[in-house]
Amino acid sequence: MSHHPVRITADLDDARLIRSFAYVNGKWVSGESGEMIAVTDPASGEQVGEVARLTPDQSRAAVDAAQAAFATWSLTLPQDKARLLRRWHDLMLEHREDLARLMVMEQGKPLSEARGEIDYAASFVEFYAEETRRPNIEGVTSHLPDAEVELWREPVGVAALITPWNFPSAMLTRKAAAALAAGCTVVAHPSAETPFSALALAELAERAGVPPGVFNVITGDAATVVTPWCADPRVRVLSFTGSTEVGRLLYRQSAATVKKLVLELGGHAPVIVFAGCDLGQAVDETIKAKFATSGQDCLGANRIFVERGIYDAFCAKFVAATEALSIGRGMDDPDIGPLMNEKAVQKQEAHVADALARGARLLCGGARHALGPLFYQPTVLADVPAEADILHEETFGPVAAILPFDSEDEVVARANDSEYGLVAYVHSQDPRRIYRVSRALQFGMVAVNRTKVTGAPIPFGGMKQSGLGREGARQGMEAFTEIKYVCRDWG
Repeated sequence: MSHHPVRITADLDDARLIRSFAYVNGKWVSGESGEMIAVTDPASGEQVGEVARLTPDQSRAAVDAAQAAFATWSLTLPQDKARLLRRWHDLMLEHREDLARLMVMEQGKPLSEARGEIDYAASFVEFYAEETRRPNIEGVTSHLPDAEVELWREPVGVAALITPWNFPSAMLTRKAAAALAAGCTVVAHPSAETPFSALALAELAERAGVPPGVFNVITGDAATVVTPWCADPRVRVLSFTGSTEVGRLLYRQSAATVKKLVLELGGHAPVIVFAGCDLGQAVDETIKAKFATSGQDCLGANRIFVERGIYDAFCAKFVAATEALSIGRGMDDPDIGPLMNEKAVQKQEAHVADALARGARLLCGGARHALGPLFYQPTVLADVPAEADILHEETFGPVAAILPFDSEDEVVARANDSEYGLVAYVHSQDPRRIYRVSRALQFGMVAVNRTKVTGAPIPFGGMKQSGLGREGARQGMEAFTEIKYVCRDWG
């Protein structure tokens, strides 16, 4: 039974990657009510398909399946887990173009960015395929006579993963590959706005031979699907990427069952551009930091601080580069695509209107684009006053806020004056200043004279209300394991 238009399958080489039903215990499952959730293309507003709306009982049934599968998966030999993960990785790369096109259809991002995300997503599966082989027993020098001491890392149990719409493939594999490598089983809930990418990954996991119940993808409304997981003591760890507001809610809902939590929440990234930097490089890198994924990125540059001596020159170059950005539908591979939904566009409008009302200058953009209701012009605001909303709230769109500063101490204090602490960008050629500022910034990640810093081998995560825990690297497996201490006397 097909619930998607034929049009979407015509754009893929392998139409079986389009799945409308959830994936539970090795089977494709429709909602008990028969209700479906429409998924639309943000570029055109056209419906690209529908996915099943599962019930709370079905959500709990997925935990039943994962809990049952855990008994075997947790004891699966590391080389066998590695082989399955490697096969999953290889299938993702074999179907890279289809997965990228599918993402563009439901998320709207430029095609080259979607291809890059598939590579990024696959890299986590490859990395954790290798990590699953690492020994997990650590010897400790005993503090007791005639005792032998060991520390074992053991999988915690069922892991619930909740992923966002802006990176629908990479955020799932970054969590799931770590969990599976650790020996956990998974129940995952993708955003209802971009579920097809996750379901395609489930299809490929099945082809790779991942056993039933080990990796489950549950579609539906977040409150309906996720709330039962928060209350279920069998779900031992919950990993969420999304807004700080929702992260706080999940934190509260998970308190009664004392779960382990990984929360990758909002960002409000500062860019600090010091005089004496390579100005052309600083402009180019800040363009990337601001406008990647059309600005819909928790790593996106939200506050651009420029030292007063180079302020005018930076603004002029930045505006020229912004005006040169191409805007279009994702399949045409522009620099800027549509925003995800009407609420996102309204936030751009509200932030721009508020900043202008408080005295900011509009250097370019500032309105919706003629291409469609979800397209917003790349926008640059200068002289943004400290009280403007855009300097306190995550914009999550293509609006850049630039403001001058006069001293190192001043700009560090202003950059740190936020509840968020995910990433900060610094541009300088002075090695002592780079060291001082990198140490002083209260952010989980600091990028110096570049934008791209993420990848499978690095621990991604923030400080303060940008979240808890780390994803990627060996540290990304820690939340999915517990340390068991064994002290033996051989008698």
